[in-house]
Amino acid sequence: MKTVYFDSAATTQLIPEVIEEITNVMKTDFGNPSSTHSYGRTAKSLIEKARKSVAKHLNVTAAEIFFTSGGTEADNLAINSAVRDLGVTTIITSKIEHHAVLYVVNQLKSQYNINVEYVKLDHCGHIDYDNLESLLQANSNVLVSLMHVNNEIGNILDIKRVGQLCKANNALFHSDAVQSVGHFKMDLQDINVDFIAVSAHKFHGPKGVGFAYVKKGSGLRQLIFGGEQERGLRAGTESVHNIVGLEKALDLSYETLEDDKIYISNLKKYFIETLKQAIPNVTFNGNCSCFINSTYTLINVCLPVAPEKSPMLLFQLDLKGIACSKGSACQSGSSKGSHVLTEILSQEDMQKPSLRFSFSKFNTKEDIDYAVVSLTEIVNQ
Repeated sequence: MKTVYFDSAATTQLIPEVIEEITNVMKTDFGNPSSTHSYGRTAKSLIEKARKSVAKHLNVTAAEIFFTSGGTEADNLAINSAVRDLGVTTIITSKIEHHAVLYVVNQLKSQYNINVEYVKLDHCGHIDYDNLESLLQANSNVLVSLMHVNNEIGNILDIKRVGQLCKANNALFHSDAVQSVGHFKMDLQDINVDFIAVSAHKFHGPKGVGFAYVKKGSGLRQLIFGGEQERGLRAGTESVHNIVGLEKALDLSYETLEDDKIYISNLKKYFIETLKQAIPNVTFNGNCSCFINSTYTLINVCLPVAPEKSPMLLFQLDLKGIACSKGSACQSGSSKGSHVLTEILSQEDMQKPSLRFSFSKFNTKEDIDYAVVSLTEIVNQ
């Protein structure tokens, strides 16, 4: 049976060079980075080399990069500390953020009785920048938390504009950049952002490692207590092999970024055109069929299928060897529908099945042909 993988927004296939790099470190550089002997010093030097490499890609200093277990921890670190330690009393966010943001905000509202404001969204899920400015002007001691690229519908935030609005209103700015770093160039010197969260497995790196960018002088404090690793901001022995794997994956991602972007964009365009021909009544959620305001890496499809067929759709595709998603993989065990689509779709469209197909450089047009034929067969059953 043919198998195709269209769930790279959930996690990506590791690049062989990354596996080789990780394996080499696990074999030879197994020292604890906190140890003072030669094994420890070697491990520590690998971490600091990786930190400098990551910082260079984002045009920041190495001292502003802190390795974490992934994007979720990095989100928690920034948002929790902003309220607990930096005097934030209002958080402005949106209702279509990743749950690594929304659930933290809800917890902080309960624990600290902070004020939470949700910026208005248009029918495609893009934020209303005028409303954001009004909310900023009406509140003080604010943290704005808005993701750069939405993980379900692919909308791209005008992150530079949001940064300017935050700066003009003396607000802190945090952005979940899990779906954008490694896929888009980001010059953080050109963006007034205080914190971003990144995860390696979204750009062909290993799971279980990521990093937080913390702007110098922010005053952010640790979330995890223990040793003095990561300059006291993140306790726990560093996962050296994973950090080196992250470095290698990010280096390779930016080395081939422009070619990969063209190739994957053409795949997405071909998918849209082929699917529209095969299933004329298909629609695309949010702004994901646009190539200006949406990422080139994913598409969210609303299929003209009777509601009673919807629960089995992913299962039927899986039987045909096709991997895709109903939304965030983090919510795959939940019986609830997508909180993102709930905010932007009509009740009628919410009754139809929506699927996220996300692409990488390992996909081909033949993969897309197979997926479209399989979807057509299922829809026409």
